[in-house]
Amino acid sequence: MTRALLLLLSFALLTACQTTRTVTLVGLSDYHSHAVPFTSEGEAGRGGVARAIAYFKEAKGRGDTLVLSGGDTLSKGVPTWSDEYQCVEWPWFNGWVDAMALGNHDMDYGAEVFERCRASITYPVLSANLVKEDGTPYFQVEGRPYLVREVGGVRLGLFALAGPDFTRLVKQENLPAGTRWADGREAAKRIVAELREREHVDAVVLFGHEGREDDEALAREVPGIDVILGTHSHYRGELRLIPGTRTYSVSPYQYLAYLSEVRLRFRGRKLEQVTGGLVKLDASLPEDPEIAARVAQLQQRLKEKHPERFQVLGRLPRALPDDGIATGEAPIGQWATEAVRQAAGAHAFFSTSSSFRGGLPAGEVTVEDFYAAIPYRNVVALAEMTGAQLLEWLTLMESRRGLDGFSQFSGVRYTVKDGKPVEVEILKDPAHPEAGYTRVDPAATYRVGTTDFQAYTAQGYRELFAKAGNPRRTALDVHTLLIGALKAGAAPLPAR
Repeated sequence: MTRALLLLLSFALLTACQTTRTVTLVGLSDYHSHAVPFTSEGEAGRGGVARAIAYFKEAKGRGDTLVLSGGDTLSKGVPTWSDEYQCVEWPWFNGWVDAMALGNHDMDYGAEVFERCRASITYPVLSANLVKEDGTPYFQVEGRPYLVREVGGVRLGLFALAGPDFTRLVKQENLPAGTRWADGREAAKRIVAELREREHVDAVVLFGHEGREDDEALAREVPGIDVILGTHSHYRGELRLIPGTRTYSVSPYQYLAYLSEVRLRFRGRKLEQVTGGLVKLDASLPEDPEIAARVAQLQQRLKEKHPERFQVLGRLPRALPDDGIATGEAPIGQWATEAVRQAAGAHAFFSTSSSFRGGLPAGEVTVEDFYAAIPYRNVVALAEMTGAQLLEWLTLMESRRGLDGFSQFSGVRYTVKDGKPVEVEILKDPAHPEAGYTRVDPAATYRVGTTDFQAYTAQGYRELFAKAGNPRRTALDVHTLLIGALKAGAAPLPAR
């Protein structure tokens, strides 16, 4: 080989190593059959499948872009669209979505319906820790439980996991016959190692479907994941580096109110920079006209077939938005917990932020509006807690600020210092809130209410509730109480 040829090859290699490329990831999650634009964070006209698909088309038109769905595309019971049409829109994503993670709600109608839905799409569904009896993954692409895509001259490894709570959230009878959930952490370790060592990918992306806490724990336990497109927690979070890791995470809230958009910049084949954040799908962005026409036609048919779902339950003098539902006191949470506290005769009432999936509009509130905001059926659970036990409950609650496990509450007030509740006060008289608050006495006993989900299912809370005096479920149905409050006129928000 001549010296000139060697120099030419060296120059070519150097140039290739210095070439920069940018690959874009667009993520959606927790769609839950919200095909129709809706009110989110107090703003009408958010989301809608026609607006999302228009955005996917525009993003794909820029080139070097993958669109990834984090799952939970269905939602049995609410909205009515899901029960009536199930996965009618799944094939609308063909050609635009590159892969979908299995969400817990995607099995709401059972394995037979799910497989019929899957047969209608051209993009793969992944969930590495749903396995057959012999331990092999149920979902595979060309014999592998992950997807490798070459985009813009770089190789991306993509995979999905079912969170550790799927064993509780997904009924066994709804799973494909002969399948079970395996340990997600072990599956992730194997997949990341294989993607790095065998597939020689340039970046690894996890795109669903587990909660924020579990994502962050996984990132610390399994090095080598570059980006996590957050899902499942319905958390709205801009792009950030997970503390103690080299893994970036972003989370697009719910129902297509936002999309995630992350740009991976490579120098040669080395990942050099991760940028991006959330894209707000509001009325300023266009809708795909063909999809919008389909949605309008199907929604009109739905209203004609199920008029009872669009009847007016009551009127609100002002909107009750869900802004900051997992990070503070949201109006929808204040209203709901106070209405239930009064009905239960409790000093204080709590409900996890996951109980609320939207806000309520000012003016007329329909059945569909109500169940979209507060979809899950619960009954009231009561117990007698000492002041010391109540302080322990509040401390746990504060440790979950920013997560679905944070609580909306009524009947107590406090300040936060170094992440802990201090100066805690509670209603003097549950029947007469106008009497005001008094400092919590650790030795005194108070009647505390919560949902049966928080009392008997939610990790951490259930253990604390069990230690309280006379823990019990009541016959008080939370939906019935809140619908009654709407029909009677909005209950006042609790004074703080």
